[in-house]
Amino acid sequence: MIETPRPAALRYVAIGDSFTEGVGDERPDGSVRGWADLVAQGLADATGAPVQYANLAIRGRLLAPIIAEQLEPALALGPTLVSFNGGGNDMLRPGTDIAWIAAQTERALRRIQEAGAEPLLLAGANPTGGLPSGARVRAKGDALVAAARGIVERLGIGAFADNWNDAKLAGRQYWSHDRLHLAAVGHHRVAANVLRALGHPQPRDWIVDAGPIAAPTLREQLRYSREHVLPWVGRRLTGRSSGDGRTAKHPAWVTVVPRR
Repeated sequence: MIETPRPAALRYVAIGDSFTEGVGDERPDGSVRGWADLVAQGLADATGAPVQYANLAIRGRLLAPIIAEQLEPALALGPTLVSFNGGGNDMLRPGTDIAWIAAQTERALRRIQEAGAEPLLLAGANPTGGLPSGARVRAKGDALVAAARGIVERLGIGAFADNWNDAKLAGRQYWSHDRLHLAAVGHHRVAANVLRALGHPQPRDWIVDAGPIAAPTLREQLRYSREHVLPWVGRRLTGRSSGDGRTAKHPAWVTVVPRR
């Protein structure tokens, strides 16, 4: 990827939280890749032409900051395609207002359409099988996806990737050690779902399936609580976020070229 000011026919911007930033799909140097990076590459491969790509997503962001901080800067780039996902962090908190999330999502998607770009709406993958109190979060996610389908119909959105109801993504093998973010194979599977929603095949060399893994032992469960659950609770109690002090990984265009 190299930065370039020259416009391409396909200009793709991703906005959102850790799901869209790519957390869980870490490179050896510690930077993250994720499904949005993979989609940009998949689009370049499928069309045989360079794709301009930007990613403004930042981990830990609630829906309101995603819209307030990322939407207009994304549209200012002049994209032809904007992917939108948000509300996952809101659902992890008590008292989630699903109707408000749905209304704000619809408003953001209308704004994308008004700007002349194609909106791509994603439902995030369902992590609740491995989370404490997962049933409550799952009910919220089910309601939000149902609301999203209504939004897609009302606005005539052609690209909706429902990863929440991808049964395979519910398997432990698709998730990273924190059980909240997808592992590399999970991000590849989401990217394949997105490309399919856009009418393109996934690259043949992608690995989007993984064999099952055993349920965690009691010792593993205790270690998980110590390393992931307690720090998460600590951040909530002190009003901190995993994204504090972070900036977008691709705030300006980078060019993704076809691999063949």
